[in-house]
Amino acid sequence: MANILVVEDDKDLNNAYKIILESENHTVVSAFNGKEALKALNSFKPDLILLDLLMPIMGGLEFLQHYDLAKEHPDVKVLIFTNMENSPEVTEAYKLGAARCIIKSWTAPQNLARVITDTLENRAVNVAS
Repeated sequence: MANILVVEDDKDLNNAYKIILESENHTVVSAFNGKEALKALNSFKPDLILLDLLMPIMGGLEFLQHYDLAKEHPDVKVLIFTNMENSPEVTEAYKLGAARCIIKSWTAPQNLARVITDTLENRAVNVAS
């Protein structure tokens, strides 16, 4: 299965995502803001990063600005998980290398594993879904 970095400031959501993904045999590391995620990348090589955009200390966009996907990590998929549908932030996240944007309120936690599998297997499209 995959190595997944979950970057979500809501501790309950972060824990729920971790439980769901681990039940699908993924290896999961949690971070609660972009700064913690950058630190985690020093010792953890993810296949996919599940990234919230709005977080304290360092948000998702700032994280993507510091984490050069195209040059340093072209094989890592970034899945934006937000409630900001069709926002300039989502557009910017795509420009910075995000593979897909998922709207939190439209995606039941139980469906998260399927969405991640689709993204890892390149069945994702660059539209909010």
